[in-house]
Amino acid sequence: MNIAESHIDKNNNKTHIASCNACKQCAPLGACIAFKGIEGMLPMLHGSQGCATYIRRYLISHFREPMDIASSNFSEETTIFGGNRNFNDGIDNIISQYHPAVIAIASTCLSETIGEDVQRLIYEYKGMHENESDLPEMIFASTPSYQGTHLEGFHEAVFAAIKALSENAGSVGNHINLFCNMISPEDIRHLKEIVEDFAVQSMIFPDYSDTLDSTSWDNYHRISEGGTPVSSLRRSGSAYASVELGYILNSGGMNGRIKENAIKQSAGEYLKAKFAVPLVRTGLPIGLLETDKFFDHVSRISGQPTPQKYKQQRGRLIDLYIDGHKYVSGKRVVIYGEEDLVVALAAFAAEIGIKPMLCASGGESGKLQETLKIVLGDLYPGDMIVGQGFSFDQMEESMRDLNPDLMIGNSKGYYIARKMDIPLIRTGFPIHDRIGAQHTRTLGYEGTTILFEQIVNALLEDKQRKSPIGYKYM
Repeated sequence: MNIAESHIDKNNNKTHIASCNACKQCAPLGACIAFKGIEGMLPMLHGSQGCATYIRRYLISHFREPMDIASSNFSEETTIFGGNRNFNDGIDNIISQYHPAVIAIASTCLSETIGEDVQRLIYEYKGMHENESDLPEMIFASTPSYQGTHLEGFHEAVFAAIKALSENAGSVGNHINLFCNMISPEDIRHLKEIVEDFAVQSMIFPDYSDTLDSTSWDNYHRISEGGTPVSSLRRSGSAYASVELGYILNSGGMNGRIKENAIKQSAGEYLKAKFAVPLVRTGLPIGLLETDKFFDHVSRISGQPTPQKYKQQRGRLIDLYIDGHKYVSGKRVVIYGEEDLVVALAAFAAEIGIKPMLCASGGESGKLQETLKIVLGDLYPGDMIVGQGFSFDQMEESMRDLNPDLMIGNSKGYYIARKMDIPLIRTGFPIHDRIGAQHTRTLGYEGTTILFEQIVNALLEDKQRKSPIGYKYM
């Protein structure tokens, strides 16, 4: 996605107009990722066919999995007279061809701009088919890209699913809700392993650990197996606690809540307000300190001590920090991507002795700098640049005088890393120029161990490559 940006020349004249590569993707793309975490679901975009095609291609290139996304296929006529007929035809076709348990609908810029009331369209469709007992569940998320990034679209979809399906059974259940943020399928599997080892029953959402990282098939599956069951989403209102990973989450003005003083809610906040489910919020568990916080929360909620295997993982991580400290101490890093990921990576970098020089995100929550100061505490560098709503052009311009040693972020920063001749540690979304993004583990003590080794080895390789004589022993 490109955005327009104005510049002031040396004579203080406003010059037009530079096209820059935004450090974000579109909101319905993020919604489609979250929706893939629902069992038996097919996503549908209420808008043009081009939106669905772009998102399918983008997600397939990252997850290396097939991705079917339906579309109401707006045309010029639909844009003028409304999309209710296309909507109904699209739902009919989805049901007849896919037989989903859930149809998850995300709006696009076009349908939002003309004022389509998708909730009304859903209501009218159900009324037309009220005698049919096997209609799929229908969920709607409002995700125009001019109101947020792909991450906000992701959290809007999580919110919409919980709001549409959650119920209160009248008594407190014996499970927790774990809202895992936009992480890799491998990290979702790791979180499931952790809560199981604490003997905690959990509803993890969204769970696309299988739907976006499946086994090879003998026959094509139109809807992949896996995902959070609808029955689990329904009982989210009777959980004895919710845990959300991320400090910023859905703060960019989704759900149509962009007016001044309007209330913004995450899924956990909604359940707390609606059903009095206690909410615990912590950051993405990357690095020693943030992972300690996560394990402390789970231990307190479960009433169980941290299992020995994680204590050993923690001990091995500390030993690795000691082994590699001399190679990372004093290095300078540029970190970019989704806001909560940037916060977690910056905290991790600071605790291992790498100085974050620039933390940039396409997100526009207005909370990034404040959150970084709170999470990093005394490790917050006073001269660090924090960029909200940044493009890659702005990022490159800001980096000219920073002299960074490496970058941590997604594949879209590769051209800057190549131009500056520094290593890029690929993390987050999207990763299009390497294979295995769906298997990347970043969370927990083990994920941090992997990330630390990647950083140290990338710095060593860079030093070897640039040495006039080379060396083979460090």
